[in-house]
Amino acid sequence: MSQKAILLVNLGSPESPQAKDVKPYLREFLMDEKVIDKPFLFRYLLIEGIILRTRPQKSAEAYQKIWWNEGSPLIVLSERLQKLVQQNTQLPVGLAMRYGNPSIQSGLEKLKAENPDLKEVFVIPLYPHYAMSSYETVVDKVNAVVKEDFSDLTVSFKDVFYNDAQYLDILANSLKPALEKDYDHILFSYHGIPERHVHKTDPSGSHCLKIEDCCNQNSSAQPFCYRHQVFETTKAIAQRLNLPKEKYSDSFQSRLGRDPWLQPFTDHVIEELPKKGVKKLVVLCPAFVSDCLETLEEIGMEARKEFLKAGGEEFTLVPCINTHESWAKLLAQWGEKALVTR
Repeated sequence: MSQKAILLVNLGSPESPQAKDVKPYLREFLMDEKVIDKPFLFRYLLIEGIILRTRPQKSAEAYQKIWWNEGSPLIVLSERLQKLVQQNTQLPVGLAMRYGNPSIQSGLEKLKAENPDLKEVFVIPLYPHYAMSSYETVVDKVNAVVKEDFSDLTVSFKDVFYNDAQYLDILANSLKPALEKDYDHILFSYHGIPERHVHKTDPSGSHCLKIEDCCNQNSSAQPFCYRHQVFETTKAIAQRLNLPKEKYSDSFQSRLGRDPWLQPFTDHVIEELPKKGVKKLVVLCPAFVSDCLETLEEIGMEARKEFLKAGGEEFTLVPCINTHESWAKLLAQWGEKALVTR
C-alpha cells in the first residue's frame, strides 16, 4: 500500500463496436463543452437531434473494422501499457479514460481501495499536445471528480510533453524502421481541432492565427497552442532523423462540422501527393500515443485506400508508440520524479 500513486488517462472507447454502445460513448464525448464549445441548449439539440440519429451506426461500422478479439485496441493497448509502467515502478499505477470505462471516477476508486492511505495522485494525460478538447478536459474532469468525491486527495498533472527530449527520441526511433526502405515523403498527420479552439486558448487574444507566421513567433500562447506544439514536434523529429525539408509535411485529420478547422486536411493532402510524384508514402500520427480508430481505420484503411486510388503505390502507417518498453519506462520516471524525488 502507498500514499502516492500514478493515474494514466487516455481518451476512451465504446464498450463494443455496436451502435447501441457507440451511441452513449459519442453522447458523453460530444456533450463535453470542451469538445463542442457551444451553449448547452444548442449543443444538446445538435447532438441529440442530428448527430446521434445517424453517427452511431456509421461509427460502429468503423469500429468493427478495427476491433480486436480482446476488445477495443485503445483500451487493450492502454491496459498493456499500464502493466508495463507498473513493472518499472513501485508506485501504484492506475488507468482511466476521459470518456467511457474505466472512468476517472472508477480509476480513482480502484487506486483508493487498493491503497487506503492514498493521499497524492500524479495524473498523466496521455496527450503530447495541449488542446482544450484533450489535455484541458482531462484536467477539468479529474479536478471535478476529486472535488466531489475525493476531497482528501491531492492531485497534480504531468504537463504536455510535445517537446520532451526523451519522448521525442522514442517517437523518432519508432519512425526509423519505416525509413530503412525507399520512401518519397513522410506525412505527419495530427488530430484536427477547430480554429476557434486555438483562439480560445490564446491568453493574449491577439496572437494565434492573427499574425503572420504566428507559430514561429515567441508568445505567451505557446504553452497552450496546439498548432504551435505539433509543428514543434515535427521539427524535432526531422532534426533527429536529418530529414530534408522537402521530404516531409504536416496535416490535420478528423474534422467535424462546417466551422473552420486547422489545415491542410489530411484527406486532401493524401489525394494530392501522388500528383506531385509521391508514390511511396510514410504516415506518422504523433498526436496519438495509442493506436485507435483515428489511426487504424481513418489513416490505416481509409487514407491508404484514397492514396492508392489517387495513384500512390506504397503506403506505410507507422504504429503509435503504444507499449514500447522505453515509453513505459519514461512514464514511470515521470511519476517517480513527481512523487518520490521532490
